[in-house]
Order: sequence, then C-alpha cells, then structure tokens
Amino acid sequence: MSERQAVPCEENMIVAKRNETSRETMTLNNQAPELARSEAPSELLRELVAHLRQNRTQLREEWVVRISETRLLTAMTKEEIFAEATSIYDSYVEALETEAFEALQAYARNLSERIIPRGVETHEVVGIVLLLRDVLARSLFAKYQTDFKKLNRILDAYEPAANRIANTVAVGFVQERERVIRQQQEAIRELSTPVLQVRERLLILPIIGVIDPQRARQLTEQLLRGIRTNRAKVVVIDITGVAAMDVTVANHLVQTVEASRLLGATVIVTGLSPEIAQTLVTIGVDLGKMNTVGDLQGGIEQAERVLGYKVATLAEPEPR
Repeated sequence: MSERQAVPCEENMIVAKRNETSRETMTLNNQAPELARSEAPSELLRELVAHLRQNRTQLREEWVVRISETRLLTAMTKEEIFAEATSIYDSYVEALETEAFEALQAYARNLSERIIPRGVETHEVVGIVLLLRDVLARSLFAKYQTDFKKLNRILDAYEPAANRIANTVAVGFVQERERVIRQQQEAIRELSTPVLQVRERLLILPIIGVIDPQRARQLTEQLLRGIRTNRAKVVVIDITGVAAMDVTVANHLVQTVEASRLLGATVIVTGLSPEIAQTLVTIGVDLGKMNTVGDLQGGIEQAERVLGYKVATLAEPEPR
C-alpha cells in the first residue's frame, strides 16, 4: 500500500483514538490544570506556525499537486497557480500566527480582483482553501501521531482558526464577485439605453429589450441628465424594440415624459406596439399628455417641426 493510500486509515485510527481518550483528557485537565494553562491555544498556534514555516516548501508543493489533481483553477497556468499558492500559503500562516484577519481579508479581495476576470468560480476558491486546510491537517497527523494528547490540543487550536480563514477568503471572494457583476450589469444597461444627440436640442433614446423597473429608473436618469447637459428641447423615445411592458414600467414611462416636460423638453414616443398601447389605455394614461408617432422616422420629422426645421420631401426623379 502506498503512503498516500495509508493516510486515510491512519486518520481514522487517530480520530477513533481521540474519541477513546476524550474522557482521559478531561481527567487529565481536572487533575493537572497547570498543564492546560502552560499550553494555551496561542502557544500551540505558535508551535503550529513554526512547523508550517519549517515545512513550507514541501507542504506548498503538495497543495499545488492536489489543486491540479482536483482540476481546480484550470483557467490559470501552472506558473500562475504556483505564484498564487505561495502568496495564499504565506497569508494563511500569517493569519494563524497573528490571529488577525484584516490583512487576509485585503489579500482575498486583491486575489479576487485578479482571478475573477480569468473566469475562476467561487467553488474553486473555496475548494483550494479547503485543500490547503486538509494538507496542513495531514501534516499535523503525521507529526504528532505518536502523541495523541498533544495532537488533540493542536487540532483544537488549529481547527477553529482554519475554519475562520476559509470563511474569510470565501466571503471576500463572493463580495468581490458580486461587485464585479453589478458593475458589468450597470455597463450593459448603459450600453443598451444610449441617449443620442442627432441635432442641436434634439435627443433620441432608442430602447431595445426587456424593461424592468430598475432599468426604467436608469433610463429616466440618463435621459434627464442628457436633457440638461445638451439643453434639449425635444426628445424622441423609440420603443420599437420593446415587445411588452407591464403596468409598473408603463407608469414609469409616463412619469419620464412628465419629468422631461418639467425640464422644458417635449417628448415624442414612437414605435408603440398594440400590446403596449393597450397597457397604456388600461392604466388610464391621459394620452393628451403623451405625443405619439407611429415610427422613428415620423417621430424625427415631428421633432424637427417642433424645433422649427423645415421638413422637405425629396421629389421622385422624372423619367428621361
């Protein structure tokens, strides 16, 4: 049997031994409280940290092998994985030594910023941290396998700290990932609702796709900013690319028209589908306050007339 195959069996024997000796350990603590005081968790952690630093190269390499075997961080090269593993290992040991997690939290955020754009998933980050915890625990079993009482005390000091470290890294990654997702969603919304200036004092807002309440609020804010920045007098909102609109969004559209009017701009809505027109009628919109035109071209022509431009129709060329 290989050494790797024998490790789980040794662990099972040690776990069983821990259970068998639990009462004995309690008795020992009752009979000799000075021994418990002499090996406080902080002192045990210092001994643990010394062991992890002394065996840094071996443990780090074993961890990298485990990462490769479990096919984690596949979006990164071997060199990148090794570099990150080195930094994570050192940060891990430092957190154990200082029992302060602020630096680890900062590192977790920094790590997330680097690897999230590479497509690394949350389960991969959690997985590599748990693998490191497992690698270090195995080294402790191997070091103290002949001293079960010492092993018990070492594990009692190590396990809570290791769990807190894993939780800190996981939470930091998730928070950074959520921040990136929000930024991407914001950028997509801005790209999907551009406010375009086609003439002096004339803006067009073409809307395509599904409009939810959040996007409706965003396009209103963008439009009102555009009206003020460009001192627009007429705005054409084209909703040809919007297949459906619920009552909440329809009401928001009406409020957008009213808000634009308060800023001195006339709004022309084009491209209403029969379904959207029916929704506006159902909610009781005063259609007298909403200027609607069938299509975008007609809306632009109407806007130019409002601005005082003369709309000329090109005559058909006479046949020769």
